[in-house]
Order: sequence, then C-alpha cells, then structure tokens
Amino acid sequence: MPKKAKPAGSGKEEGPVPCKQMKVEAAGGPSALNFDSPSSLFESLISPIKTETFFKEFWEQKPLLIRRDDPALATYYRSLFKLTDLKSLCSRGMYYGRDVNVCRCVNGKKKVLNRDGKAHFLQLRKDFDQKRATIQFHQPQRFKDELWRIQEKLECYFGSLVGSNVYITPAGSQGLPPHYDDVEVFILQLEGEKHWRLYHPTVPLAREYSVEAEERIGRPVHEFVLKPGDLLYFPRGTIHQADTPAGLAHSTHVTISTYQNNSWGDFLLDTISGLVFDTAKEDVELRAGIPRQLLLVESTTVATRRLSGFLRTLADRLEGTKELLSSDMKKDFIMHRLPPYSAGDGAELSTPGGKLPRLDSVVRLQFKDHIVLTVLPDQDQSDEAQEKMVYIYHSLKNRRETHMMGNEEETESHGLRFPLSHLDALKQIWNSSTISVKDLKLTTDEERESLVLSLWTECLIQVV
Repeated sequence: MPKKAKPAGSGKEEGPVPCKQMKVEAAGGPSALNFDSPSSLFESLISPIKTETFFKEFWEQKPLLIRRDDPALATYYRSLFKLTDLKSLCSRGMYYGRDVNVCRCVNGKKKVLNRDGKAHFLQLRKDFDQKRATIQFHQPQRFKDELWRIQEKLECYFGSLVGSNVYITPAGSQGLPPHYDDVEVFILQLEGEKHWRLYHPTVPLAREYSVEAEERIGRPVHEFVLKPGDLLYFPRGTIHQADTPAGLAHSTHVTISTYQNNSWGDFLLDTISGLVFDTAKEDVELRAGIPRQLLLVESTTVATRRLSGFLRTLADRLEGTKELLSSDMKKDFIMHRLPPYSAGDGAELSTPGGKLPRLDSVVRLQFKDHIVLTVLPDQDQSDEAQEKMVYIYHSLKNRRETHMMGNEEETESHGLRFPLSHLDALKQIWNSSTISVKDLKLTTDEERESLVLSLWTECLIQVV
C-alpha cells in the first residue's frame, strides 16, 4: 500500500504528494452515465468535476484523481469488462499481438510472453495464474457494447479518435515498466485494486509512445490505489506505472485514450497544402520554378529568404480565409471512428427509412456528430485546373470490428460529393433544426430534390 504524505513542516522527509483528488459519496440511488448527448456523457464521466474546471485546470496540464464511494457505480464499472469475458471472446478467434498481449515487468523491463497464432483462454489463464502475467486486451469496444456506447459518444465530444485497452493483472504483479504515452488517458478501475505511481518530470505533451523512463523518473510525485468506480486522468507525457498489491484479488482497469496526433502542429500540416493550393492560383511567384539544381545542394540563403517571404504571404492570406481546406485529418477521423451506437442490428444506419423527400418536404439532419462537410480540390482531377468540390464524409457504415486496429483492415471512406454551388444549401441543412426543401439556396427545384434525395439515400437526413 502507498504511504500517506507526511504533514509539511514535520522536519522529516516528505512522502509522495497526492494529485488533485475528489471524493464522491453515494447519493442514495444508482449512479449511471448520462448518454443523452456527448457533453452530458463526459460530464457524468468526470462528475463531480465541472467540465469548465477540468479543461481550465487539468486537461494537458496535470493529473486528476476522482475517488468514488458508490456501490452502484462500482457495479457498473465491473460490468464493462471482466476476466471471465476473455473466455467467450477467445472462442470467437482472438490472436496474440493483434487482440491480446501477455506480458510482465521483470527487473524494470517489459517481458512479452505471447505465443503464436490464436489465443486460448486456458493458456491465458495458465500464464495469468502461474507466471503472474498481465493480460492486455486491445480495443474491447469492438466486442463490448457498453464500451462502444461510451467511446462513440466521446469521439463525438472530442472530435478525435478514442481507443481503449483492458489490463488484467494478478495480485503481487506488474505488467509494464515505467513509461509514458502520446495520448490523453482516462483510467477506469473495474475490478480489484491497483497501485499507481506517477512521476516527475513529465515529458510535456509527448509525441513518442515510450521512453527509457527508469533513468529519468526519480521518485513518485503521486502515489495512490484505485478501487472500482474510481477514475484517474493524466495528460500525455506523464510517466507512470501500476501494479496489483499482493494479497488481494486480481485487478482490472481500462484505459480510454484520445488526442493522438491532434495538435496544432498536426492541424497546420493538414491545412497548409490547401492554403498553398489556393494562394498559388492567384500568386504567379508561387508558380515560378525553383532555381536549377536546388534539390542537389544544401539549402541556400536565397531559398530560405524566398520561403520566408512566401510564408508571410500565406499568413496574410490566412487572416482573411473563411474556409480552411483540410487535406487528411477530417477524412481520417471520420473514416476510422466508431459508427453510431445501436442497440439493435444497425440496419437503420445503412437503409434509408421514412418518407421519400420531395420539394414540399421538411427535412432535418441525422447523426450530425458523425458527419463532416469540407471543401477540397476535386479529387478526380489531377491537373492545375482542379476545381473545388464539397465533400461530405460520414461514419454510419464504418465497421465497429476494425475500430483502432490500424491498417490491418483498412476501411473505405463513405460519403458524397457535390459542386461548390451546393455549399450554401448544404450549410442551410447543417445549421437548421429543420428546413423546407423548397427554401434551399439552389437554382432549380430539380437541384433541390436531387440534393435531399442523395442525402436521404445515405441516411443523413429524414423527413419530418
């Protein structure tokens, strides 16, 4: 068990300083997450911390520990994933490396105990019991409906991919050595107890996955034990390690993570190509050839001076730009995120229902949080005469089973393409709770009907 911090001014060496903690007492009735909207889900996840407080004081800045004394919430957390769930999952065909890792921290180093091929529950349980190995299960939201429901809402809330991993560790054992991650991390304690240590210095807003942390960490700054129902948040770059105390039952926690490659630097790289594309259409200097043999020599003062001037030109143009052209980030997010949560078979997400939209219909957008509207150069043209088109990408037909599994089973983007002349009409639909088809800002009634029929066929709108 961790030592408690000694009072300041005692004259003795101080113990670990606790991170910001909030304790929540049971409120008499069952506590459940609020799935009414993405914002209400997040608010209930970090309750009683207010959203404004969280983003002002903790997000990307420092850890937050929320202790809870709520049996109903603890029971709900336990239902998210249990050791016994592995038995049924293994029967569906789980593979080492792809779906599950078996590992243990030995002398400060990670030792991977994976075998080849399919993972069998009896072997996993044997390694768990006899070798005291941690079982790491990748992306359980692919199979556990309630985690799908949580992470789908969080992807809407953050506008970024949200992944998860389950860690099941036997008593008196540790799975991973000290390390840091390149994501914002929320820890939900599901079963048993886990002893956590967070260290200083951190690696602020880290990009890399891991580091030889043992050489840098010193002593813990925060040290505590999580119990079922507790929640811990820490920013990317926070060096951490966790173990299950001896003499107790095994421990299970799930890490829910987001904001990987979602920085201003990433966004700048994503939008700069579109800005250059637009500017080069009007600035003849950007279309002039570079000096002969420039690519064969080291960069020159002349080249540096010219590029600096071009960047100032781009900055000036950016000040008056209303539409930023996103080349990859929007499409990548929509293409790889979870589909909308569905308690049924999901048929309503792939087959349009309700009335066919007509000119006299009133329509409204469906699944707005799962759709992006963006303006891009026509991807079907490769010459300099490329025209801008309006692209609509959506995640309604994404496969939950491939979520956050890398390029192993790359999905195709789903969506529609319209002429730039349709942008104002599309914005009307996007920005209105309901709108009459005949009021859409298009030239002809035929265009109006064709637009809403295309959206309806993709299940993006419905007639009200």
